Amino acid sequence: MSGVLPDEEAAAGAAEAFAARFGAAPEGVWAAPGRVNVIGEHTDYNGGSVLPVALPHTVRAAAARRDDGRLVLVSAQHPGEDADVAVADLAPGTPGGWAGYPAGVVEQVRAAAAGGLSLLVDGDVPAGAGLSSSAALECAVALAVRDLLGLGWGPDDLVDVARRAENDFVGAPTGILDQSASVLCTAGHALHLDTRDRSWDQVPLDLEAAGLALLVVDSGTTHSHAESGYGERRRQCEEAARRLGVDYLCDLPGTDALAALDDGTDEGAVLLRRAWHVVTEDARVAEVVDLLRAGADPRGTGPVLTAGHASLRDDFEVSVPELDAVVEAALAAGAYGARMVGGGFGGSAVALVDAGAVEAVSAAVAERAGAPRSYVVVPAAGARRLQ
Repeated sequence: MSGVLPDEEAAAGAAEAFAARFGAAPEGVWAAPGRVNVIGEHTDYNGGSVLPVALPHTVRAAAARRDDGRLVLVSAQHPGEDADVAVADLAPGTPGGWAGYPAGVVEQVRAAAAGGLSLLVDGDVPAGAGLSSSAALECAVALAVRDLLGLGWGPDDLVDVARRAENDFVGAPTGILDQSASVLCTAGHALHLDTRDRSWDQVPLDLEAAGLALLVVDSGTTHSHAESGYGERRRQCEEAARRLGVDYLCDLPGTDALAALDDGTDEGAVLLRRAWHVVTEDARVAEVVDLLRAGADPRGTGPVLTAGHASLRDDFEVSVPELDAVVEAALAAGAYGARMVGGGFGGSAVALVDAGAVEAVSAAVAERAGAPRSYVVVPAAGARRLQ
C-alpha cells in the first residue's frame, strides 16, 4: 500500500522527531490504524452491527511524561500548530483544532496526568477522507497514556476513552465503530461488531486468495463530523426510534413497522427514509457476514455494497456528487460493487475489484470522477505499541 511505512521504520521516525523537538528520547511509541468499513454505515449509534477492517495506515504517538504540569502536543502533519496547555486547564475547546483529539484523551485522566505529558504524533492516515484519522489519533494516544500512567485499561476502556474524546471534548457525535475498529481489528480479518451489546468476532477476509482487491478511492472532498450534517442524522434516528417505541432502530425485526413514521408530514417522510436506511443496512451487514462465513465467493458481496450506497445516497442523504461519481465510474470500469464509506458529506468510496484490474479501475475513476488518490486495502492489525 503506497505511502505506508513498516512498523520499525515508522517508530524510528516518530522517535527521532520527538527527540529533535523535545531534546530527549520518548518513553515509547504507539500506533493505531485508520479503518474502512466494508458495510454498515450509520448503524453503530443505532444499536446495529458493523463490519470494518483496519488500514495499514496508522497514526503514531511518541510520548514521555513531564514534571511541570503541561501538556505539549506536536503534530508532523500540522507544523506550526503546536499546543502547550496546563493539564489543569484542559476543557472542550482548550486546546482546539487537531490538538483537541489527544487533549480529550488526557483530560479524562487529569489527576493521573497531573505531572504533564509531551506528545508528538505523526502518521499516514489521510485526514478528511472518511478513513477515521481522528479515531486513529485518539486510540494511539489512549494507548500511550494507558502505558505511561499504568492505567490498566482493557480494549473496551480504550474504545470508550477515545470515543469520549471525540464526542465530549471535540463535539463530534460519533458511535463506537471507528474506535472499535482501530483497537480490535486483526490482520486478515474484518471485525464483526454488535454495537448494542459490544460482542464481536473476527471474520476471515482473504481477498487476495480470491483474486480480489478492496480499492479505496479518496473523492478529494473533505468532511468533518463536528461540522457536517452527521449530528442532524443522528438526532433524526433518535426521533424515529422514539416514535416507534424502541431504544434503537436496529431493535426492529424488519421494515414492516417503519410505515408508522409516514404521518403525512414532510418530517415524517424524512424520518421514514432515515430509518429505512438503518434497518436495511443492518440487514446488509448480516448478509455479507453470512456470505463470508459460508466461504462463498466474495464477489457475491458486491451487489450488497452497491445497494448500501444507493441507500446512503437516497434514503440517508449523506453522499455528495463527487462520491456518486466515484461509485458510478468504478462500477462502469468493472467493479463488482462500490459504495461511499464513513459518515458521508465527503471522504472516500470503496470498490471491490479483480486484483488484476486495480490499475485500470483506478485510472478510469481518476479520469471520469477526478478522484486524486486510491489505495488497495489489505486488512491490517489494530492498535499496538511499536517501541
